[in-house]
Amino acid sequence: MKNIITLFGLTMLLLFTACKDKNVAHEVSVIPPQEFEMAISKNKVQLLDVRTSEEFEAGHIENAVNIDVLQDDFTSKIKDLDPEEPVYLYCRSGRRSEKASTILKGLGFEEIYDLKGGFLNWESEGLEVEK
Repeated sequence: MKNIITLFGLTMLLLFTACKDKNVAHEVSVIPPQEFEMAISKNKVQLLDVRTSEEFEAGHIENAVNIDVLQDDFTSKIKDLDPEEPVYLYCRSGRRSEKASTILKGLGFEEIYDLKGGFLNWESEGLEVEK
């Protein structure tokens, strides 16, 4: 009887552990401009600007790739990114990048970093802008 209880306990532990791993939601880290800048300058990252092409052309962070989250082909375009590499993204103020983060999480991206306050906050901090 003692062996049955032990076996049952181990089985339940295994089931809960297995289920837990499948249900873990990948969190998005929202980070301030200075930390964002340090990370993208020191690490090999995928830097994504999810604003419109007009906004991008008016000014963007160096090395950013522009994929507009509001376009119908957004999901197909981000499939070219590597889900195992960190993705740093931003929009104008943070709303569109939040939407993009949700899509990225749904596609299995694990390391997602969103610029707090978006490009407006980046500029207000006096950080470098490429035009």
